[in-house]
Parts: sequence; structure tokens; C-alpha cells
Amino acid sequence: MKRIVWLAALLLAPFANGQDLNDLFISGLDDAERFANDYLRPVQEAGIYGVSNGWYNTADAKPLGGFEISIIGNLTGFKNKDDKKAFVLDPSDYDNLDFVVDPGTPRQVSTALGDIEGIQVFVEDENGLLREEFELPSGLASEDFNFVPSGYIQASVGLIKGLEVKARFLPKIKFDDDAEIGLFGAGIQYEFTKLLPADKVLPVAISAVIGYTGMNGEYDFTDSSVIDGSDQRIDASFKTWNFSAVVSTRKIPVINFYGGIGYITGKSDIDLLGEYVVSSGPFQATYIDPFTVSNDASGVAATLGTKIKLGFFRINVDYNIAEFSTLTAGIHFGFR
Repeated sequence: MKRIVWLAALLLAPFANGQDLNDLFISGLDDAERFANDYLRPVQEAGIYGVSNGWYNTADAKPLGGFEISIIGNLTGFKNKDDKKAFVLDPSDYDNLDFVVDPGTPRQVSTALGDIEGIQVFVEDENGLLREEFELPSGLASEDFNFVPSGYIQASVGLIKGLEVKARFLPKIKFDDDAEIGLFGAGIQYEFTKLLPADKVLPVAISAVIGYTGMNGEYDFTDSSVIDGSDQRIDASFKTWNFSAVVSTRKIPVINFYGGIGYITGKSDIDLLGEYVVSSGPFQATYIDPFTVSNDASGVAATLGTKIKLGFFRINVDYNIAEFSTLTAGIHFGFR
């Protein structure tokens, strides 16, 4: 369980830069919110695709009373996705924010997934008498992370002929006193080949799978904040759906193969909460629960995988190809 909690808690790592994001309040609330939307969008998308996976490892539905308990981990990679690791910041789109070097000229800056460091920006009053400089935050890649992880425990139970119900969860557990994360989800799988008279002799099974996943996490950065205030934290939520058609082999004794084509859709909301007191620079103010960053993502996804059976013990590995591709591995215990 501790390994799963650690894996899932890593998903909050990009949001730890919220303690850097609050620097942006020096430039005013509108500029801070505009930057946060572009900065956080890619990691929200990656999280949506990541937690949507792992709903199946075969198209062969369990019989009545058959069950499986699984420990599942996902790694959603972005190493070669340069378009998700940076965005173009155009000072003309901002009220007060500008670059120290070549002011007024658009340039690429890091997202929460990126590795661009050392970008200095400034704000000043209309007369140029009061000026404040600070550095824009970088992202996960600057810490040598090229993936967004997620993990959970999942259970599946066979009901009437061809129908299987699933549930996934990760109890909300505090991590290192600053972060906590929890996950829950439910799904169904229905095997159409069970309707055929010769389903027991068919070499393949065909199923439909629908799965919903909800994940919530919170990161408190009050103690490390550079701006005065209280109860400063980020509250992140992900709500996703996976609709898939799945086919698999089922007559090979030890190893079988499966694949699926589906549609993933979801939404993520990140609330920046607490009190932020800007006491330096030209735009001094106090903000309470300043804004929410909302983004959604959806797209077609294809999965290829294999499952090895060793009595009551099984393992599977698959690769999901999508806007953000995900490697999934699972350890399973149960009987059919």
C-alpha cells in the first residue's frame, strides 16, 4: 500500500510549484490566473489520460462468483512532447507582466511538465518608479521526471453471464504532512461473445468496457510560501471516463494477448485556495481563494497488452497509445 500511495502522491509534484505560482500575484490577479491556465493545462491533460487506464486485462469476462484483486500502476510519459513542456508567453496578452531580457518580445516558458529555467520577469507601476522582479517556475522535467504516475487497487467480480463489475480505490492518505491524495472509480464490462452458442470454443472474446475514475489531491504550501498569508494550498480533482471495445485471446494456457480501442474524456479542476497578501511591488493587495484552473481533455486511445497466468497469480503489461501515452502494469490475485 505504501508504494501505491507514494506513486499516486507523485502526481501532485507538479502542483508543488504552486509555491512559485504565488509569486505571480505580484503582477496582479488577472495575470496570475492567465499564466496558471497555460502552465497547468498539460499536467491536467496528462493526469486525465493516466488515471483513465487499467480498466481491463482481457475481454474474457469472469463467470458468476469469479473475482480478481489487482494492484495497478500507470506511467504517463511526456519525454518527447515538447509542445506540452513549454508555451509561448506574449507580454501583450498580460496587463503587467514582462520579460527582463528583451521586454515585449514573446518567448517560450516552461509548463508544469517542462524544464525551462532562469526566466526573469518584472512588473512596475505606470511611472516606472516601483519595480519588482522574480523568476517564472519550471516543471517536472527540470527534476528529471519524464512521466506522470498514478496507482490504485482494483477489484473485479463476475455476475450474470457475460457481465463483470469493477471498482478501484485509493484511500485518502496524508503524505509527508503536506499532501494527500485519494482515488475511487467504478466500471462494468460486458462480453458479447458469451451470447453465442459456441462461446466456449471461440479462440477470442469481445467485450465492451466503461469505467469512471475520480481522483482528488491536496497540497499545502503555506510553510514554504514566499507571499504572506494563511492556509495556502492547491486542491486538484480529476474526473474521467473510458469507453472501450476490447478483444483478447483466451485459449492459450499461460499467456494471452489483448487489445482495445476506445475514447477517453475527462475534466480537471485545480483550486488555488487560502489567503495571499501581496505586500511588495506596485500592485499590493490581499486575495482570498483567488481562482480555479479548469481544463478538459478527450481523444481516441488504442491499447495493446499481454497477461500471464500462474495459478491464482497473474501479471499484465500494456501500452495505451493516445495524446498522452501510458504504460500500465498490474499484479492480480483471484480465481475464475
